[in-house]
Amino acid sequence: MLFSGKTVFITGGSRGIGKAIALRLAREGAQVVIAAKSVEENPKLGGTIFSVAKEIVEAGGQALPVQCDIRFEDQINNAVNKTIEVFGGIDVLINNASAISLTPTEKTDPKRFDLMHDINVRGTFFVSKACIPHLRKGNNPHILNLSPPLNMQPKWLGAHLAYTLSKYNMSMIAMGLAEELKKDKIGVNALWPRTTIATAAVQNLLGGDALINMSRTPEIIADSVYYILCRPAESCTGNFFIDEEVLAREGITDLEKYSSFFVKQVMCNSFGTTSPEQNLRTFDTTM
Repeated sequence: MLFSGKTVFITGGSRGIGKAIALRLAREGAQVVIAAKSVEENPKLGGTIFSVAKEIVEAGGQALPVQCDIRFEDQINNAVNKTIEVFGGIDVLINNASAISLTPTEKTDPKRFDLMHDINVRGTFFVSKACIPHLRKGNNPHILNLSPPLNMQPKWLGAHLAYTLSKYNMSMIAMGLAEELKKDKIGVNALWPRTTIATAAVQNLLGGDALINMSRTPEIIADSVYYILCRPAESCTGNFFIDEEVLAREGITDLEKYSSFFVKQVMCNSFGTTSPEQNLRTFDTTM
């Protein structure tokens, strides 16, 4: 197993994409730290740090669930310190935790604006800061931010300015750290999906069941993460990756298994005239 003995620190990993990444790496023997807020299950969101930890162990990995709100430095430092106490180091950091609100400027209140920037920007920055001293000692160390390519087309900024600003800042953190940590041979990159991903956030905040049924599963991100982390950190740095492009480089071009049940049914009922990929709603991958 390629990740046996390697420690992966994931923020916001109690559900959705973070959980899928955790389980994918657990199947490769990873020691996974779930640093997230959820200790009691929210009926609308599902999952806690403890339920995911149980699944990680069942998948073949080791797990350390740590309650952590990355808006607060003391909680970040506590989570990192516990990681070192239990596993002895950190080899990979996945900055997955994010807040989202796709509102236009006049409908964005200060509380929501601050939440997105406190988690997406400030949290990402200070989690990275806390992990860097340990990543320097890591085995093929990587930092991977789940954030988009820096596309300056006005349509992406105009659609939901506050959210886009926060995610672009996550991407700028990746770009800046890639340059700053080049001498330390720590690979720093960003990854973003080509389409919407079927998560509770998409269902509850963006488009309900209709959009879920036109989205890909979180496993497409998890598999992409796996292949990125397998690359040499020294040479794989400063990239803005798109999930399906990562998989294509690995020879994986049939993406049907990542499509939702609804999309697969459309394909089956269309007599071969419509592929699942044509039915997927394109997300702002170049956002």
